[in-house]
Amino acid sequence: MIWAGFLFGLLGSFHCVGMCGPIAMALPFGGSSGWRYYAGRLLYNGGRIATYASLGALAGAFGQSLQMAGLQQTVSIVSGILILLLLVLPAASKGKAASILGTDKVMAWVRRKLGYFFQKNSLGSLFMVGMLNGLLPCGFVYIALAGAISAPGLGGAMGYMALFGLGTFPLMFLVSLSGKLISLKVRGMFNKAVPYVGMTLAILFIVRGLGLGIPYLSPKVVQTAQHTTEMSCCKKP
Repeated sequence: MIWAGFLFGLLGSFHCVGMCGPIAMALPFGGSSGWRYYAGRLLYNGGRIATYASLGALAGAFGQSLQMAGLQQTVSIVSGILILLLLVLPAASKGKAASILGTDKVMAWVRRKLGYFFQKNSLGSLFMVGMLNGLLPCGFVYIALAGAISAPGLGGAMGYMALFGLGTFPLMFLVSLSGKLISLKVRGMFNKAVPYVGMTLAILFIVRGLGLGIPYLSPKVVQTAQHTTEMSCCKKP
């Protein structure tokens, strides 16, 4: 299921263009035509991917704690339900949740830092812009993180989110070079498709967690009865 992150990022990257495209098109070195122009845009996208992988580590740590408790199938089902909730919850509810959790203050800090690094004319600042960009509120990223929770282990969750970022890379890189490559009409069409892509991913996670015995899609999880084994070992012959 790790490669699902790449496919989700690739198919939903038009959503990224609509949300983060203005930042990508406004990157410094816009008037440059040498290697610094292209290197800066590569670093910007590399920063985004680095942040996604880091967020994946946090999601993986949470998922791993649940998996160690023997809740592998439950984690997959809950991940699917979380994705569905993120798709149907109105923006107002998400804003209230951010206010309650205090993340709105964190986002205010992120936006201030974005403004600061935009004023710097260095390649390193573009990497930082990409990293901070990856922290901005985005339902698309939240859906990907919900999927990363059920990835196998910490490395699997990081890989899932890194592949998600790589999926968004081709289109975001092109947009950072020229925002005129993709029309608003095309962006709107793909934005409308994002919920359906997310719904498909949610269903896949739920079916996977049900353990229906379908190879690769929904394999049965064999539970090991450690306690029973220990008890049988203690029995006298």
